[in-house]
Amino acid sequence: MQLAPHQLANHLQKGLKSLYTVYGDEPLLVQEAADAIRAFARTQGFTERSSHTVAGAHFDWSEVLAAGGSLSLFADKQIVELRIPSGKPGKEGGVALQQLAEQARGNESTLTLVMLPRLDKLGKGSAWFGALESFGITLAVEPVERNALPAWIAQRLAVQGQRVAAGEAGQHSLQFFADRVEGNLLAAHQEIQKLALLYPPGELTFDQIESAVLNVARYDVFKLSDAVLSGQVVRVQRMLDGLQAEGEAAVLVHYTLAEDIRALKRVKDAMNRGSPLPMALREQRVWGTRERLFERVLPRLGDAALASLLRAAHQVDGVVKGLKSPDWPTEPWAALQQLAFDLCRECARVPGKR
Repeated sequence: MQLAPHQLANHLQKGLKSLYTVYGDEPLLVQEAADAIRAFARTQGFTERSSHTVAGAHFDWSEVLAAGGSLSLFADKQIVELRIPSGKPGKEGGVALQQLAEQARGNESTLTLVMLPRLDKLGKGSAWFGALESFGITLAVEPVERNALPAWIAQRLAVQGQRVAAGEAGQHSLQFFADRVEGNLLAAHQEIQKLALLYPPGELTFDQIESAVLNVARYDVFKLSDAVLSGQVVRVQRMLDGLQAEGEAAVLVHYTLAEDIRALKRVKDAMNRGSPLPMALREQRVWGTRERLFERVLPRLGDAALASLLRAAHQVDGVVKGLKSPDWPTEPWAALQQLAFDLCRECARVPGKR
């Protein structure tokens, strides 16, 4: 049975199950979900806990199966935790997980908690994950995207009795906060807790937030793609500066930008040949968030603009590899910034205006 994280508290109040699987790539939210399950289990008499981490090909699965199927010598009820950091248990582990899921059914003395990273389509379609889902509760923990981050911060502040000003001033404070913690949710949580230590419950001013919240943002090169396609020039500049400061490879940043330009060109060419936009996107394997962004920006992009961007991407490829190109900066990150800004401006352009 699938459950959303926000449904967990109500679910637990209706009764604890014997098997839970929490998976996702956001450590803070995975940990909080697991903590909530553990805390409620303790109130139900689950006083003993054992933990196992799958590391390497020679992990002893029999130990986990024995723990899951045995009664504790010192407590009536126990929690057995299993962490699989790679998300790939292997052939032997897959069979063991199916056995673990089956033996958890109806076992009121043992609570089994499995923790996994984000799973791909193959992982979700595996027999072992199907068993975990069939015999227990699964919680998919999704990351907090940038556009949802201000509301997430406001909600966390409210829990500790704090809030920002109403209206535009408050939204400015939340956006500033989000800019400083983007991509680093654990640090964002810590910065929110810091505000509770520094200031009493009530309204926080922008000056208080500005002076207290450190710049702990961490940027993902693939999130840069979303920002560029969304036409967010200021955010793109901030992300490029952050990626450079973090030591990201310029060649990877270029590949991301160039691949977006190539994909836009391929989809546009398919449309020019008569393919409807949805079909063209499927043919070019554009899915999810990128699909929605492509649907928005393609009407803004003419053939000439895409051809120019493709030539620019080729020239910047040379700059990144140490070559010189007319009309382009010689420093790789400066050239990447110019390319990103050119694409960003085209994506933000009002349709029909040049």
